[in-house]
Amino acid sequence: MSLTYRDAGVDIDKQNQLVRAIKSSVRSTHGPEVIGGIGGFAGLFKLDTGAYTDPILVSSTDGVGTKLKIAFMADNHSTVGIDLVAMVVNDLVVVGAQPLFFLDYFATGALSLERAKAVISGITRGCAEAGCALIGGETAEMPGFYREDEYDLAGFGVGVVDAEKIIDGSRIAAKDVIIGIHSSGLHSNGFSLVRKVLFERAKLRVDDYLEDIGRTLAEELLTPTRIYVKSVLNVIRSFEIKGIVHITGGGFVDNIPRVLPSRSCARIRKGSWEVPPIFRFIQEVGKIEDHEMYRTFNMGVGMILIVSPKDADDVMLRLKGLKETADIIGYIDARTKGMDPVIIS
Repeated sequence: MSLTYRDAGVDIDKQNQLVRAIKSSVRSTHGPEVIGGIGGFAGLFKLDTGAYTDPILVSSTDGVGTKLKIAFMADNHSTVGIDLVAMVVNDLVVVGAQPLFFLDYFATGALSLERAKAVISGITRGCAEAGCALIGGETAEMPGFYREDEYDLAGFGVGVVDAEKIIDGSRIAAKDVIIGIHSSGLHSNGFSLVRKVLFERAKLRVDDYLEDIGRTLAEELLTPTRIYVKSVLNVIRSFEIKGIVHITGGGFVDNIPRVLPSRSCARIRKGSWEVPPIFRFIQEVGKIEDHEMYRTFNMGVGMILIVSPKDADDVMLRLKGLKETADIIGYIDARTKGMDPVIIS
């Protein structure tokens, strides 16, 4: 009997069906800069060089991590695509870049059309929110490598910024103000610890209702990562932003030093913003020390802006006008030998 690729677990016809099903959704993210449609070997994007004096392309790549395990447990795949886009474009905007285009990689043991369409629908919604085009991607059906009911995601984004407008933290100085823009919850980091605490130690189920939080565990954990691109770019156009930090894996402790000059220390004041209940719940159930919490999670702050004291109040007003919830959460201090770059007290 003659074997086919389908007999080996790869259904090319189903992959072609997926491409046809998502075409209109993907096309909705395209502007005149996108050349051609989906289905080619590569995505084409025309950069408007006239809009920039010295354009620098900025790239980033990321995934969703083990948050995907929660999507599998809850059989809800509508939001992880937003997470995927957010993790990439939020990294682009920290240097002042406007995201231009995005590509995704979707790998699975056996292709489920409905599940894949839900994921890619989330990706297109994330791209629309970030103001970038979804110009390509890859769907890989890999039987024997992934479980049939599971998949993995990776995302790749490119943005652009004028060389003279790159935000790299080099102008950060003592007395500068640290503004924290609130997160929507856990975002997409720390889920290996989250799963260990909530499902292994506490023996909870994803459909359990949490009274203190006001919704099910699945609803809380699958809340998509905030996309800060449009708000941050709006602020950058009007104010000098000396440094921007996307609080991802590594929390405050490992992410803030990435933009600090060697002479600077960030002093973060506990209690200067409201920590969402989910973080307190995880900390109490897991008996986790404060330092570990602030090194693993965003604790309710997804993006940090570092500004001059003279601009702080105006930036706060602008963020409020943009419907962002933000607080002044600390300041920059001079750093001496032996001092930690981030002090949380």
